[in-house]
Amino acid sequence: MNLLQVNKISCFFGADVLFENIQMDIQDNSRIALVGRNGAGKSTLLRMIAGIDKPDTGTIITNKETKIGYLAQNANFDSEKTVYETLLEVFAPLQVMEKRLRQLEEEMATAQGNALEQLMKQYDQLQHQFSEENGYGYQAEIRSFLHHFKFYEEDFNRPVKTLSGGQKTRLALVKMLLENPDLLILDEPTNHLDIDTLSWLENYLKNYKGALLIVSHDRYFLDKVVTEVYELSHHTLSHYTGNYSAYTKEKQKRIETLTKQYEAQQTEIKKMELFIAKNIARSSTTKRAQSRQKQLDKIERIDKPQGDEKSAIFQFPISQVSGNIVCQVENAAIGYDHHIICEPINLDIRRTDSIAIVGPNGIGKSTLLKSIIGSIPFIKGDCQLGTNVDLGYYDQEQSHLNPKKTVLNELWDEHPTVLEREIRTILGQFLFSGEDVKKTVGMLSGGEKARLLLAKLSMKKENFLVLDEPTNHLDLDSKEVLENALIDYEGTLLFVSHDRYFINRLATHIIELSENGSILYIGDYDYYIEKKQEEEEKKRLLQETSETNKISTQTEGAKNYQQSKERNREARKLQRKVDELEIELAKLEEQQSDIEIQMEIAGEKNDSIRLMDLQKELDMINIKMEETMEQWEIAAEAIENFNTSL
Repeated sequence: MNLLQVNKISCFFGADVLFENIQMDIQDNSRIALVGRNGAGKSTLLRMIAGIDKPDTGTIITNKETKIGYLAQNANFDSEKTVYETLLEVFAPLQVMEKRLRQLEEEMATAQGNALEQLMKQYDQLQHQFSEENGYGYQAEIRSFLHHFKFYEEDFNRPVKTLSGGQKTRLALVKMLLENPDLLILDEPTNHLDIDTLSWLENYLKNYKGALLIVSHDRYFLDKVVTEVYELSHHTLSHYTGNYSAYTKEKQKRIETLTKQYEAQQTEIKKMELFIAKNIARSSTTKRAQSRQKQLDKIERIDKPQGDEKSAIFQFPISQVSGNIVCQVENAAIGYDHHIICEPINLDIRRTDSIAIVGPNGIGKSTLLKSIIGSIPFIKGDCQLGTNVDLGYYDQEQSHLNPKKTVLNELWDEHPTVLEREIRTILGQFLFSGEDVKKTVGMLSGGEKARLLLAKLSMKKENFLVLDEPTNHLDLDSKEVLENALIDYEGTLLFVSHDRYFINRLATHIIELSENGSILYIGDYDYYIEKKQEEEEKKRLLQETSETNKISTQTEGAKNYQQSKERNREARKLQRKVDELEIELAKLEEQQSDIEIQMEIAGEKNDSIRLMDLQKELDMINIKMEETMEQWEIAAEAIENFNTSL
C-alpha cells in the first residue's frame, strides 16, 4: 500500500536552489535511506515529508490513515514530567481502558440480574480489547525499551529537563518507537548510541511493521536496515535498490556508464561541429552542413557525470619509520581520582597495526587514549613507547583548536617556516579554499572543524596516530576519503570509533574494554562480532548444561528424599505391625493365665462341665497364640531384613 507520495517538490533560499523536482514513493513496507553531503538538504526534505515545513513547489500526498512519526537530529525534548511518566503518555488510551475496567469490577460487585449481565458483557469486550492492545504488558515494554537505551531504574523518576542533550535524544527515540507509527522518519537516530544499543536498534528496525525513512552517517547501520537508497545530490534525487553497499557499487557503475556515454557523445559532437565549420561556407556543401547542424541541435546533451562537487584529498605522510614495538601497556588501570573504571589493560602494539578500541559508553575508551598520550595518568601501570615513535592525537572534543584564529593561521602558526601557498594547498585538499581560509575557527561547523583537525594532523607527519572518534561530524563522502587515506597510511593506528563500517575497513585487531579489563581479538569488526556470538553461545550452552545438571541433581535429590521417605514409612509400618502383635500376644497370655486359674478352681470343685468349657476356650486361645506368634516371627524377620538392606 502506498503511504506517501512526493510529487516534484522544490525548495529555494532566495535565488538559490536547495533541491527541485524531487519525487519519492513510500510504501507500507519501505526501508529507505536518504543520503547526500552535508548541506544538500536532507533534513529539510525530511521535515517537508513529515509535514512540518511546506515545499515551495510541488505536493506531498499522504494516505489519510497514515500515522507519521518524526525524530529530528537534535530532538528538543523537554518536560517537567519524569522519564517514566513521559513514556506512559504513549499509552494514555490503555490507561483509560484500565481505569474503566476497575470501575466495571466495582459495579459488578454490587449488581444483580440483567444489570450484572450487561456489566459482564461490557467487561469481557473491554478486557479483550485491552489484552489485544498489550494492556497487560505495556509497562514491561516501557521498561524493556528504557533498559535497551541505557536508562535504568534510578533514571525512571528523573525529570526530563535534567537529562543531557544526548539522553533527551535517546528518550525521544524511545518514545517514537513506542508510538509505533506507520511511517517512521529518523534523522540521524544512531547519534549518542553505543554499539550494543545500535545492534539492538538494527534488529528492532529490521522487523519493524511500518515503513522507515532514515538519514544516517552510520553505513553499517544502513547496510543492516535499509533496502533502497535515495541520493540527494546536484539539487536532484536519484533512486537505488539495495542497501548502502549496493548503492555505492551501483552508483559507481552508473558514473562509469554515464562517463562513457558522455565522452562518446562529446566525440560525436566535436566531429559534427568540425564538419559544419568546414562546410558551412562552401556553396556546394552548405546544405549538408545545415542538415548536420539540425541534427546537432536535436541531440539531447548528456551532462558531465559528478558535476562540480569536490571531494577532500586526505593524506597522512610520516617523516620516519618507527621501531617494530610501538606501544606497550601491561596490567594497567584507568579512571579518575583513584576510582578505577577498567583493569587490567594490556596492549602490545606493533608497527603498521591498526587497532580499534570498543566497549560500552562510560567504560573508559577515551580515557585510555588520554592516558596513553599522557594527559590523564594511569591509576596503575604506564605506557611505554618504542623507538622513533612520533605520536599524533585527534581529539573528538576539538579542544585543541583556537576559536579566535583564522583557518589559515590555525595551521600556519604551528608551521611558520612553510610558505603560505603550501598551507593553502593543504587546506584546499581538506576543502578549505578561497575566502574559507579567512573564517575564524569559532564560525566553523562540526564537520569543518573535524577536517581542520585532520589537516593539522596531516602536517605533523607522525608515525603513530591515536584517534578519538575521527568520523564524528564528517559526511559520508569525507568518511570514505578518510578511510582510504588511513588504509594507505604507513604508520600505526590506535583509534576509538562507534562507526562500525569504519572499524571494519581499518581494524586488524579489536581491543574490547569491560569492567574486567581488556580482551584482544585478532581480526576486523565482523570477526569480532562472530567471536562474541560464539562466546555467547558457549556461555548459553554452559548455562543450560549447568541448569540441566542442577535440575538433575535436584531431581535425584528429590527422588532420594522420596525413596528415603518411603523406606522410613515402610519401616514404621513393619515396626507398628510387630508392636501390635506383641500387644496381642500379651493379651492372649493374660487370657491363658486367667483360664488356667479358673480350671484349677473347677477341678477343686469337680465341676467337669465347667472344665470342658474352659478347656475349649484354652484350646482356642492356644491356637490363636500360635498364629499370632507365627505372624510376629514373620514381621520381626521382615524388619531385620529391611534394616540389613539399608
